[in-house]
Amino acid sequence: MRALLLVNPKATTTNQRTRDVIIRALGASVDLTVEETGYRGHAALLSRKARESGYDAVAVLGGDGTINEAVNGLLDDAGDPHDAGDPPEPRGPRGSADRPALLVIPGGSANVFARALGLPNSPVEAAGAVLEALREGRRRTVGLGRASWNGESRHFTFCGGMGYDAEVIRAVEGLRGTGYRATPARYVNTALRHYLSTDRRRPAMSLEGPEVPSAEGIFLAIVSNTSPWSYVGSRPVCPTPWASFDTGLDMLGLCRLGLPTMLDLVPQILGRRETLPTGRHLVQLHDEGEFTLTAERPVAFQLDGDYLGETERVTFRSIPDALQVLV
Repeated sequence: MRALLLVNPKATTTNQRTRDVIIRALGASVDLTVEETGYRGHAALLSRKARESGYDAVAVLGGDGTINEAVNGLLDDAGDPHDAGDPPEPRGPRGSADRPALLVIPGGSANVFARALGLPNSPVEAAGAVLEALREGRRRTVGLGRASWNGESRHFTFCGGMGYDAEVIRAVEGLRGTGYRATPARYVNTALRHYLSTDRRRPAMSLEGPEVPSAEGIFLAIVSNTSPWSYVGSRPVCPTPWASFDTGLDMLGLCRLGLPTMLDLVPQILGRRETLPTGRHLVQLHDEGEFTLTAERPVAFQLDGDYLGETERVTFRSIPDALQVLV
């Protein structure tokens, strides 16, 4: 098996010694080429070249952002039939079985996608699990999400968001740009501080879709392709506990951001959950194929924890059977 390993040298929870151990272990099992990512978008470029060069697998040692880039590089020629006005296809991108499989070795601060696949959070332990999957030929086909906005489209592995959560990610990315690490504690502290400054009086967003009930007055929208949505340290956060790689997309929207609403919601979504959160000011979707969020003014937007700017309209679609993962 020919495999390309993409290494993010700036990944939060790895160091050179750990990377060397993982590289030697993988190199003993496959015909391995190693590339380090050097800038935003580099992982997408490298994984696209690996696909075009006929590699059997692309492994990623990095966080959720690097994994997202690699996935989009593997799938970026799949297109979105809806963007051209064509009828929806019943399954994921054509030829997904012929594309390189993905191997995930977590190296970030949250590692949501890797943990959702059942991998250990330790990069060395996860590498051992991946090697076992290689030896036994274990593959899993997972569905992804796809977001389209402002003439752009991008796949996401576990979540998207508009509003307050994307504002928090924007603020944390700003801190990272000044040298701070993106730790769970920093996300929590930033979220608490930003809550005091976000607009909690004028909701901007509305929900529409071919098979979903319309809703207005939404402050915050979390779109999920799996559960948990994120982690606070080792504790999962599950606003959409029924979300799965094997179903369509789920969503939780908040029509109020006041303190009573937040104090009622937060305990309902912390920890592993099997029941949906309850409340009068929630908008919830489960196993949907397509829906659109529109906004009266530009709002913050993120995919897989990567801030993508402000926008006024995003269409989210489920792409079943999109990707093969060795796990």
